[in-house]
Amino acid sequence: MPHSRVEIMIPKINRFSYPGTNRELIEGKRHYIVGKSKLPSVTTILSATMPEEKRQSLARWVEREGKKRSDEIKQRSANRGSAMHKILEHTILNKGYADLTDLGRQATAMAAIIAERGLSDINAFYGTEVTVHYPELYAGQTDLAALHKEQDSIIDFKQTNKPKRREWIEDYFLQGAAYCMAHDTIYGTHMRKFVIMMCSGDLYYQEFILEGNELRDYKYRWLKRLDEYYKNKT
Repeated sequence: MPHSRVEIMIPKINRFSYPGTNRELIEGKRHYIVGKSKLPSVTTILSATMPEEKRQSLARWVEREGKKRSDEIKQRSANRGSAMHKILEHTILNKGYADLTDLGRQATAMAAIIAERGLSDINAFYGTEVTVHYPELYAGQTDLAALHKEQDSIIDFKQTNKPKRREWIEDYFLQGAAYCMAHDTIYGTHMRKFVIMMCSGDLYYQEFILEGNELRDYKYRWLKRLDEYYKNKT
């Protein structure tokens, strides 16, 4: 398997004018500043409306690992994910970038797998690290807006400590549905699918695609979570 940067050439289509990203924490929760609005992030909304069963499952995991150990695992995963995302962004933009730390070398190998297995299906891209919002309701940032196998798509890159099963990543699908709705609303598009390109620390690649009736279903489910979030705030 490759352990270094993969050279790819993906043409950019300047179809949309994406805004810069302006974020701030409000009561410790991520919000995006869009015009005069401060909109909660998609992840903030999902965290606030997390089902009790999942909340208890996370609490049991913390109890098993211990607070210190679980915090270390989460922080390392977050740092590795950030490094991997940065490497992939530079790869797509065809800009040189190297992270020679131990964590960076692992992230580089993971990014190379995603580039080779996933980005090879990207025909062209509209933007990277794209901030999208749904007026007055929410905002977020997706990794890539692009043509995936000739279809308008939202793409997110994910790192994982171990391979995932489809039923374990419902929040990722809700996140993608939210991004698709926001992009369609602001830019008049019809995003056909949401694609997750995922790589584990031991370089196992997985790809999950949300499209068709399933994408529509997750949009409805996202709207229910959104409604719950705002009802709880009143």
